[in-house]
Amino acid sequence: MESTKDKIRYGIVGFGLFAERAIAPAISASPNSELVAIQKRSLSAAKEKANEYHIPLAFDSVEKLVAHRDVDAVFIVSANAGHCNETVAAANAGKHVLVEKPMAMNAAEARRMIDACRAANVKLMVGHMLRFSPLVRKMKKIVQSGMLGDIIFANAEFMYDARISPRSWLFDMKLAGGGPVFDIGVHCLDTLRFALQDEVEVTKSVLLPKPTETHTEHSAKLALQFSRGTLGSIYCSFDAPFRRTFVEIIGTQGSVSASDFTHNNAIVPLTVNLCKDGKKEKTEIEEIEIPNLYVEEVTNLSESILKNTEPVVPGSVGLQNQIVLDAAMKM
Repeated sequence: MESTKDKIRYGIVGFGLFAERAIAPAISASPNSELVAIQKRSLSAAKEKANEYHIPLAFDSVEKLVAHRDVDAVFIVSANAGHCNETVAAANAGKHVLVEKPMAMNAAEARRMIDACRAANVKLMVGHMLRFSPLVRKMKKIVQSGMLGDIIFANAEFMYDARISPRSWLFDMKLAGGGPVFDIGVHCLDTLRFALQDEVEVTKSVLLPKPTETHTEHSAKLALQFSRGTLGSIYCSFDAPFRRTFVEIIGTQGSVSASDFTHNNAIVPLTVNLCKDGKKEKTEIEEIEIPNLYVEEVTNLSESILKNTEPVVPGSVGLQNQIVLDAAMKM
């Protein structure tokens, strides 16, 4: 049954700097969504931010937020360790869920989240916003067209200096579950899975330093094999002195690549090289305009609620990524 509402009313769980800068503005900019509530651990801090941004409701617990009748859905932006319990709490209260990546701390938690939302008949979406990127979708179209021939290799890189990040919990294994593998490597993984329309069958990794019960790795290299034989590589790091992202897919007849593939609100060049007899025959560079991908994902979840359809990134997508992340962390 379709909803008779015009807009879905959101509460943000874990209203920190990222939510303040990216998620709250995205909900406000979405044509079928509105922000009505936020949650922080401190009620006074929550009220202060709510007043600053003219948000009607402020809470110091997830349970109180999801119990409010004016909240239809939650966007969970908390530390990774909270994703599962917060999703289950929202589902039990009949609220739809958009949860930031990585979906959970492990695949068992991801399955629990999916089961809870299915039992409550609420939507569950994972925040892999790059699936809405026109650039990533164009890469997928090129790969699927066959113009690159048989795909033999896919590579993605994402690095930045997390040492200056306000999210100090990124290095805490008990809160994060993993370091760059969980935080940014998952973007690389999901982009490759989506563009190739294929699943990872083999995962090997090198994690440096070796993670402990309390501290995450700082850098990682993943070697992947997809079900159709494509080899894959992911490099991710918290120790880089600069921010860089890059993705490239190589086939027997050419390649497609892009730097800055994770950008929002930007124009990013996509390069296609076509080859013949071992030589480059043609190079095409297309400037692709990237919208605000956070607005796109919020709008999609709201539309799926209003029209009772499946969101673009359902929980099953997050689960498949989580299975690979779990394998990568085993070393």
